[in-house]
Amino acid sequence: MKKIIALFICTAFYFSCSSKLAAVREDAIKPTEVTQQTLHDTDDPAIWINPEDATKSLVVGTDKDTDGGLYLFDLNGKILKKSTPLLRPNNVDIAYGLMINGKKTDVAVTTERLTNKIRIFSLPDLEPIDNGGIEVFTGEELRDPMGVALYTRPSDKAIFAIVGRKTGPAGTYLWQYELSGKSGHVTGNVVRKFGQFSGKKEIEAIAVDNELGYIYYCDEQAGIRKYLADPAAKDDTQLAFFGMKDFKADHEGIAIYKKTASTGYILVSNQQANTFMVYAREGSNGNPNEHTLLAEIPVSTVECDGADVTNLNLGGRFGNGMFVAMSNGMTFHYYSWDDIQPLIDAGKR
Repeated sequence: MKKIIALFICTAFYFSCSSKLAAVREDAIKPTEVTQQTLHDTDDPAIWINPEDATKSLVVGTDKDTDGGLYLFDLNGKILKKSTPLLRPNNVDIAYGLMINGKKTDVAVTTERLTNKIRIFSLPDLEPIDNGGIEVFTGEELRDPMGVALYTRPSDKAIFAIVGRKTGPAGTYLWQYELSGKSGHVTGNVVRKFGQFSGKKEIEAIAVDNELGYIYYCDEQAGIRKYLADPAAKDDTQLAFFGMKDFKADHEGIAIYKKTASTGYILVSNQQANTFMVYAREGSNGNPNEHTLLAEIPVSTVECDGADVTNLNLGGRFGNGMFVAMSNGMTFHYYSWDDIQPLIDAGKR
């Protein structure tokens, strides 16, 4: 009943907010849970997997305003905690086992747009551990950080933050920072500047495939770009540029579902259509850098900015994983993967 009431409230908010928002399709899949509302404007979620009991995993989501913050939700969508106030946090990602004073610490990293910083919080307690934040794009005229994704290098477990901005130059739009906790709080050192930009709109959605070693990001209204994730490779060649003609307007949130160590799906928000476009993680036609459209999944989220997904058994209806997507109405929607996989298998458009 609570879920139905929450979905009704969100739908009512959607219709009262603006008639220009994209309509939800009649055949859209319904969320299993809808979170409690934040105060302002949700934008991007990330799933933290509890290492002791996956059924007690949590979702971290951004609330984008001048007195916004990170919110911590349980798997029923209940708000458990809000972080210390942040000045317009945008995107968020999670990494596991950052060494801080010799102790492994799980972290959530978010961009704080009005201070030109990234902020780091420990998990699951959601406490700041960055001594006020790490400045990004220092010395640049165009800063205003938006997107962030974390890469954990398999060989040495080094953790890197890849940060995007509201606008920037055509060839070095993204900066990559190596995170360190040796000083007792998290610091960052820029190790790479890369990434093409069409100049059409902005780059917000970034996702990293740790196992395969790739970075994907959405060049809005242009397409999805793919690069190697490891800065030690010293290779900034663009590996792929795809999805150019598959979207109604904006290319938005990216989530990577892993079926095996090397296969699965890349799901990208087709924001103005309220659908997600699905591509093969392993590539197509034997080419790991050819990503052709497999399916289009209609969802009940309204103009989704950000998403995350896991294939792990979180219990209940999330036995084969959970997909989380931001929705207008100050909420995040939780979907059972069992409702998504059949549509991919059918290649439904």
